[in-house]
Amino acid sequence: MIVRPKPNLIGILTSLKGSIAKRIAWRALMVTLLASVIVLVETAHPSYFSKVSATPFTLLGLSLSIFMSFRNNACYDRWYEARKAWGDLLVDIRSMARESQVIKDQAQRNRLLGNLCGFAHALNARLRKENELAASGAWLDPVPAQNAGDLCGRVLMQVGQQCSTLAESGAINEWRYTLMANHLTRLSQVQAICERIKHTPLPFPYTLLLHRTIYLFCILLPFAMAEPLGWLTPLFTAIVSYTFFGLDAIADALEDPFSRDENALPIDALVRIIERDVLAAQGVTPLPPLLAPVDFVLT
Repeated sequence: MIVRPKPNLIGILTSLKGSIAKRIAWRALMVTLLASVIVLVETAHPSYFSKVSATPFTLLGLSLSIFMSFRNNACYDRWYEARKAWGDLLVDIRSMARESQVIKDQAQRNRLLGNLCGFAHALNARLRKENELAASGAWLDPVPAQNAGDLCGRVLMQVGQQCSTLAESGAINEWRYTLMANHLTRLSQVQAICERIKHTPLPFPYTLLLHRTIYLFCILLPFAMAEPLGWLTPLFTAIVSYTFFGLDAIADALEDPFSRDENALPIDALVRIIERDVLAAQGVTPLPPLLAPVDFVLT
């Protein structure tokens, strides 16, 4: 995620970090060069363009803008829902740390909290299709087998069994056990929400239709602008293609909020916050530092 102060006018015009311009530069450049060629042809043979009207492009551009806004809103909803889910995960782990204060056996409490931190690491790796056990193994006790299947679910099951054992031994009362079980249920819900977002992309035909229409619109637009605008056509074509290609690329970036893209969620930073909370609850000092943005990118 890009973290930087609000840029001034010069920064707005020159900033590339976090900008979508780098991803669409070649596409916009190719369309602009095509517009220049079309202007050359129109200059040499103006009769070829005498019957080309801009009216269809006005209607198509309006419709395309509306449909692109729908897609961008849908992709942003995915990004924001994922951020809310990780916020809920942070709340529930902090709540578990608070509820576990009544456990007199510090080793038992440390084991429970360590497993919860391991769950956060495992979920982070799972959403990024990385090795879950390698990411979380240092925090887990006991460490599940490599072929445990749903490692995140297995970890929550272990924590649930710990809570049940503590309740049976009288280390926590029934009311506190119910509270802790509710927090574990919400952690399972967070995992389900994140997996739903990760494994259910936007319908491909819808995305494909928009991709094709954007390319067709940007390629055909210079034919309508060549006669009335002349050599201003490449400039306006570049502006329109930058806008449409840019909105399309932004939607692609937001569709998967768990990726390593610089505009994706800073899950590593959120996991580090959970680490610090767990270690603080265990009485460990000093705490690892918070992750800071590197070149304005917070991972």
